[in-house]
Amino acid sequence: MCGIVGYAGHRAATPILLDGLKRLEYRGYDSAGVAVLDPEGCLAIAKAEGKLSRLVERLDGHQPIGVLGVGHTRWATHGAPNTVNAHPHTDSSGDIVLVHNGIIENYAALRAEMAERGHDFASETDTEVLAHLIGVEYDALRAGANGFRPLPHLFAEAVRRALKRVEGAYAVVAFHRDEPNLLVGARQFSPLVIGLGQDENFLASDIPALLAYTRQAMTLEDGELAVVQPGGVQVYTLDGQPVVRQPFTVTWDLAAAEKSGFPHFFLKEIHEQPDRLRDCLRGRITEGRVLLPELDGLDLRRVKRVRLVACGTAYHACLMGRTLIERWARLPAEAAIGSEFRYAEPMIDDHTLVVLVSQSGETADTLASLYLAREQAAQTVAITNVVGSTITRYADTSVYLRVGPEISVAASKSYLGQQSVLALLALYLAQQRGLMEADEAAEMLEALQTMPDEIEALLAHTDRVEGVARRFAHVRSFFYMGRGPNHPTALEGALKLKEISYIHAEGYASGELKHGPIAMLDPDLPCLAIATRSATYAKTVSNIQEVRARGAQVVALATEGDTEIARHAHHVLYVPATPEALSPIINTVPLQLFAYYVAIARGCDVDQPRNLAKSVTVE
Repeated sequence: MCGIVGYAGHRAATPILLDGLKRLEYRGYDSAGVAVLDPEGCLAIAKAEGKLSRLVERLDGHQPIGVLGVGHTRWATHGAPNTVNAHPHTDSSGDIVLVHNGIIENYAALRAEMAERGHDFASETDTEVLAHLIGVEYDALRAGANGFRPLPHLFAEAVRRALKRVEGAYAVVAFHRDEPNLLVGARQFSPLVIGLGQDENFLASDIPALLAYTRQAMTLEDGELAVVQPGGVQVYTLDGQPVVRQPFTVTWDLAAAEKSGFPHFFLKEIHEQPDRLRDCLRGRITEGRVLLPELDGLDLRRVKRVRLVACGTAYHACLMGRTLIERWARLPAEAAIGSEFRYAEPMIDDHTLVVLVSQSGETADTLASLYLAREQAAQTVAITNVVGSTITRYADTSVYLRVGPEISVAASKSYLGQQSVLALLALYLAQQRGLMEADEAAEMLEALQTMPDEIEALLAHTDRVEGVARRFAHVRSFFYMGRGPNHPTALEGALKLKEISYIHAEGYASGELKHGPIAMLDPDLPCLAIATRSATYAKTVSNIQEVRARGAQVVALATEGDTEIARHAHHVLYVPATPEALSPIINTVPLQLFAYYVAIARGCDVDQPRNLAKSVTVE
């Protein structure tokens, strides 16, 4: 979710690039840079770690001069967040300049190939590898290498050929010093927008970067490449076929554009979840197996128990992960709250695998637990969203969520990423131990891979959730209940309601209601029951009947096609069918929406709930 801006025109490029990057700051980033080329072929590159303001300060009084350039704000995926790894990157000649969003999955193989050719690399990034690969293709074309050349511009053809060898997700913008009026952009699974002006044209990763200069735009589709010059734009497929696309007029204002038309970042990030889940899974499932090369350096043969440690929402993901690790890998597993773990004198040793989950990688209690685990010689794995965060520097290895920056304080897509990575970890451990039937493993992997489409379909029809949610905006308290792997889902659903609507809510294991909490039920205290398809479905229905007998309203979350549940609940929300073990991933989405619409009906500040911070860096 980095920011990209490219400009080809007649005006000074640097102010346009910096202004565009400023309008993309909401996306989150850890470094920034620009590269500008003047008509004489003089190239200037400037980078800075941290906020864009540091780059602006560095350029104060001596901005690069030129009418063609690219700018970038980086959210690290390969390599620490520092100036060396900041974009733009160049090839070995220094003539090709490239910025890139996304993940090049086969970058390690490509890097090894380039190294064998004698290429040296200045950074740890996958992006620099792509710049070198384009340089190799460009040199071959200039030397008259054989082969059909469908694109009229030498550099554009070199980019096309290089991208045909790339696996993964990307949005790229590049230029060559020898072609000072030409930008080349391309995308695959990562957004890139073309802005159309008068004798000037733009490329950007999101529309806000363009709106100060033009409201005429075109989107690139996956597998397409754009040749952008001041006088016009041509679009091609990566097979070299020309594409005709009509521009559209942007009618949003800037405030709405930053949120892609959504009224709040929380809602935007909920709707991003299908694509972010695709990013999370990409390259990690192949030929019926889980690939987690990040774990290759661990000695998993000596692991006899697993401890999962986190705080808040991430702790709920750990509760789900604990269940899956015990069920599939047959390893004793326990989830612990970070603030309790370090003071509980936990039984950990060199046979323990400690998994630490933190969106920011800076959660103080989780970090303290990491230090304790290291003192006890346990092997440690960090599951986080932020490359270069403290937790990644001290854990033995890290597995990244790849869900992009999360702006809203209340977690949505990071929780989905945590659940998914923990499911992959459980499957990987089972795979390494040879304890899972091939048919069951295949079923789970197929379910994970189809889940983005299922969540996308669910998010296309949210009116039902909104209508039910608004009925309960007045209540003083809410119970959530779920069984088995969906007990953590009930806890997370209740937490979301508390965080953003300020309604008291509690999550319970369904069978526990009658052991005390049921005394609270009355017509003014409703209950949301997670009643999707499961081995304990009949018992869940019995629990719902117990709730109704006390006069409480019941909202049921059920599997599509379950018409029987309507006899027991006052309101029903449906989700697509998925295996019970993985159902918490998709079941969480309507609960996020439910909390959102209740909060909106109550007039709450959804993105910045009172008293909360995105990252808790003190104990």
